[in-house]
Amino acid sequence: MWLLLVGGLLALFLLPNAWARWALARHGAPRDDYPGSGGELAEHLIERLGLEGVAVEVTTAGDHYDPAARRVRLSPEHFEGHSLTAVTVAAHEVGHAIQHHQGYQPLLARTRLVRLSQGAEKLGAALMMAAPLLFLLTRTPTGLALVILAAVLSFGTAALVHLITLPVELDASYRRALPLLEEYLPPYDMPAARHLLTACAFTYVAASLASLLNLGRWLVILRR
Repeated sequence: MWLLLVGGLLALFLLPNAWARWALARHGAPRDDYPGSGGELAEHLIERLGLEGVAVEVTTAGDHYDPAARRVRLSPEHFEGHSLTAVTVAAHEVGHAIQHHQGYQPLLARTRLVRLSQGAEKLGAALMMAAPLLFLLTRTPTGLALVILAAVLSFGTAALVHLITLPVELDASYRRALPLLEEYLPPYDMPAARHLLTACAFTYVAASLASLLNLGRWLVILRR
């Protein structure tokens, strides 16, 4: 029974991430009929849409848009690549820049929550590590329960942020990036582009599940 439960949880965590990686790799081959790279498309869209103060950079930390620095950051293979994956990922990240430029409130709220969750997750880890020691010192189950509850809430905050992120990602993919890609890509590439945009968004499902599994791991440790 436990093996089935653990296997199911691992599948829930691994499958969305594996599917997203598979989709990105499937369409990552260079295309001779694409005149520009992902980075060049991002720069073109930023200039065309008048997103003042936004720039495009290469990063090794994964494709993302940084609202604080106003930077669209692309991995080297997507910045330099002339593939369907490269231009689709670039358009998706520009979609976040459009959200920021237009004052899209869910993006702004997510940005604040991300900062909160980073601190909360660190606090949660510290509380979980301190809980057994506090219990030994105080011998009060109530105090231990409060510490564990605080840690659960801290880790739960990280999972909640990732789940809240999903609608923001879907908006960047379908309301912002997709109409732009329809202007630049041939019609026969659009079904695959939609597939890739979904993969871009659902990477956060895997991140949310990872947070929940991390919480479960700490709870198992404390039960020993």
